[in-house]
Amino acid sequence: MNVFQIIITQILTFISIVGGLFHLSPQLIVQPTPSIPLNPLSIQAMRQRNYPGSDITIEQTLSPMPTYNRFIASYESDGLKIYALLLIPKGIKPINGWPVIIFNHGYITPELYTPDGNYVAYADAFARNGYIVFKPNYRGNGKSEGSPTSTYYSPDYTIDDLNAIASIKKYPGANPAKIGVWGHSMGGQITLKDIVINRTDIKAAVIWGGVVGTYNDIINNWQNRVSYQPTAEDMALRLQNLNTLEGEYGTPQTDPAFWNSVDPNSFLKDITAPVQIDVGLADTQVPPDFSQGLYNRMKNAGKVVVYYSYPGSNHDINQSFSTAMQRTISFFNRYMK
Repeated sequence: MNVFQIIITQILTFISIVGGLFHLSPQLIVQPTPSIPLNPLSIQAMRQRNYPGSDITIEQTLSPMPTYNRFIASYESDGLKIYALLLIPKGIKPINGWPVIIFNHGYITPELYTPDGNYVAYADAFARNGYIVFKPNYRGNGKSEGSPTSTYYSPDYTIDDLNAIASIKKYPGANPAKIGVWGHSMGGQITLKDIVINRTDIKAAVIWGGVVGTYNDIINNWQNRVSYQPTAEDMALRLQNLNTLEGEYGTPQTDPAFWNSVDPNSFLKDITAPVQIDVGLADTQVPPDFSQGLYNRMKNAGKVVVYYSYPGSNHDINQSFSTAMQRTISFFNRYMK
């Protein structure tokens, strides 16, 4: 056997040995690490979803007001028909269309909710000041299709709201480059999620008496610090899915990484919209320091944020309504007109 044949034989022997090792020892082969699916409630998962919305359909024409027209409209979200109140200013439309306020209502027992019978003075103030108002009835609320759920432990209402934004952008007469979001109470939580998920369409946001504490606050420091007692039905809906999440992931104390992943407060650095926070200090339904805490966290994150508190005012800021609404409209005007 010549030298060349010896070398070829040694190479073939080496290849055979190495191949045998991998055959006999599959553990030596590096296996790809399977990706762990994101929980649908996580902010990252919400950012990865599509929110196509739909064309808006006028379902009913309501009696007009002196400065704006009123309609019951509908749009699609997750294949569901979602109803909404739609207010359109009268007069000469701006060249690029009317600015828009997405109106995120607070919790009302879903079967009792009516689009034109709640928050009348609030929506009226925006429409009279030259804004299209689009107030979604989240799934399962009023006549909207689907089942009601918890804002805090389900992504469903936020999905409906983000699809509302996509839908109103397509509406003739609306300026798709001037969309603001207003939220009260439960709607404040939805608004906060809106602005950490959709960082391009929302130009300004205002939150009144919002449930905007961290998840540790919402789970452990809410109901025990206010005097208002929800009905058993309302509390069950608020807590829906919480036991399932804690059973799978633990509590904010035992698994802070998961709860941070679903908490919009963990993503404040990503907010691009200026935010105004208003809160009544006599609020008996949501601890006022939820709002103060959000303000502090946003300031620490270097964000544009304004905070107003109203001593003696309740959850709806009724006792200081005119002042709070004037400040709110001025804020929207500054960033959207």
